Amino acid sequence: MSARTINAGFLVARKDVVFDLGNVLLRWDPRHLYRKVFADAVRMEEFLAGACSLAWIHSIDGVQDFAEPIAARAKEFPEFAAELALFDTRWLETLDGAIEDNLAIMRDLKAQGRPVYGLTNYPAQKFELSRAIHPFLDDFDTIVVSGREGVTKPDPRIYETLFARARRAPEELVFVDDVARNIAAAEKLGMAGVLYTPGMDLAAALRNLGAL
Repeated sequence: MSARTINAGFLVARKDVVFDLGNVLLRWDPRHLYRKVFADAVRMEEFLAGACSLAWIHSIDGVQDFAEPIAARAKEFPEFAAELALFDTRWLETLDGAIEDNLAIMRDLKAQGRPVYGLTNYPAQKFELSRAIHPFLDDFDTIVVSGREGVTKPDPRIYETLFARARRAPEELVFVDDVARNIAAAEKLGMAGVLYTPGMDLAAALRNLGAL
């Protein structure tokens, strides 16, 4: 049962929050790793625009293990084979710590006894490694991880998996994500959405939607 609040004399169901991870609760960017690898910034950007593009990264977010897709990618871009291998062996260096203001919101909700959910495009093996250095990843009441499911946002099936496991209707939830197409997919299914951008007041946005 959702927490409820009084608004203008009526009982109104308070929405609960579904958090994305990358660039909502955890800073993530391949540049965090590859600035240590490339001496030439132009060469790094060439690599990130081609061999290690965001589109390709998204295409492997639904896998358990990086070894096979990285080996295949290295055949397409043999000049970057060594750098691509690092996306597997040094993946944790693509993270740059928690976004503390947003993590504080999650912790405050938990302290209030509110359920907190996660929905993330995250390779399964890397998620398990991340749990060891970011214990808050075990604090979700329910979290759906693309690499475990073999399906990624914005595919409706991954949202529907969350609804089923959390036993919540989409209208009871607010989804926070940093990618517009993921928010659009959530809203199409009936969730409220917050498109997070760095520095925004997430607490105020959630309050406006009845989630705080």
